[in-house]
Amino acid sequence: MKFKSLGLDPKVLEAISYMGFDTATPIQAEAIPYILANKDVIGCAQTGTGKTAAFVLPILHKLVLNKSAFTDTLIIVPTWELANQIDQQIQGLSYFLPVSSLAIYGGGSGSDWEVQKKALTKGTDIIVATPGKLLSHLNMGYVNFNNISHFILDEADRMLDMGFVEDIKKIITHLPEKRQTLMFSATMSHDIRKLAQTILKNPVEISLSLSKPAEGVNHNVCVLNETQKASFVKKTLQERKHYKSMLIFTSTKSKTSQIAKTLKENGFDCAYISSNLDKNEREDVLRRFSAGNIRILIATDVVSRGIDVKNIDMVINYDIPQDAESYVHRVGRTARINTTGEAITLVTPNERHKLKHIENLIATPINKIEFFEDRDIKSRKRYPKKNKKTYPGQNRKKEV
Repeated sequence: MKFKSLGLDPKVLEAISYMGFDTATPIQAEAIPYILANKDVIGCAQTGTGKTAAFVLPILHKLVLNKSAFTDTLIIVPTWELANQIDQQIQGLSYFLPVSSLAIYGGGSGSDWEVQKKALTKGTDIIVATPGKLLSHLNMGYVNFNNISHFILDEADRMLDMGFVEDIKKIITHLPEKRQTLMFSATMSHDIRKLAQTILKNPVEISLSLSKPAEGVNHNVCVLNETQKASFVKKTLQERKHYKSMLIFTSTKSKTSQIAKTLKENGFDCAYISSNLDKNEREDVLRRFSAGNIRILIATDVVSRGIDVKNIDMVINYDIPQDAESYVHRVGRTARINTTGEAITLVTPNERHKLKHIENLIATPINKIEFFEDRDIKSRKRYPKKNKKTYPGQNRKKEV
């Protein structure tokens, strides 16, 4: 479906065209008409299908038609990376519109706090915030959300996983009862439905390709020992010198720096991101990776839902995720919006049960590949030929 058939304002369509899009993804085509009709919506679709634009575009349309002097829209997200990503997308889509937005999250300086306070008190059109930081401002008493028209929870399943339910409930007490509420999630668990029942009114439910990676992902898995992982990654990267952008996910933040150090020693252009870096350092790494100035980024699961970089060629799961849902989010960083990409997961022999859970969730077996280190091949024992039975005089030289 073309965007121009969805009834969006010409200025919004101009911004969409400027960014190189003209056809809506399924979640966008289904959600936008309901949001324009002021219906509460609970939308479930896989990572990388364009959920952000599905709620941002109709909100921008409404702001063009009815500009408010107060904050109109509040978007709550689980991580600062996602808050920053959505704010950047809003700025891109509102390039031709008189719409203001700001991302509010922790880790900044005193000057950042003042910028956030000004945005909350002066009436910025769209606020994108993490729960904890927003509550810090709300507890100070100067934030007035009485005129909020749109309340959006993005990555709701991740917020529940991170224990933000009570924070969300506290934030809702500061909002007017008469509002449009939208909830978007990659999964639809019982807890998500329970939360939706408490904050949405007669919602329209949209569920597309629940918990399935994008079709363009080429999945592979390699079973190997922990000590072989570094060699495997080195060989894999050497074989894919034409890839311009790659993500490597690991289980702990300490591993991110270790892997980055090893790759740099082998001549690879890479960087890592973890909570060990301060906010400015993390933002700088993401900015350089997004701009293509860093070819390989090593990260933990926090980034799997908090980064929006186009044309990521490959995702390597250095450590298999703890749960199958996280696998979907990780590999969802590649093959976004009808493109293709490659995903390779490294599994140790005692982790085969986790691989089985992933295959059950995505309803397809994952291709198995083998890996042999050069030293393994060289060290293989050559079995000696059996000595043939000799007879007396057998080796005697023939007389001339």
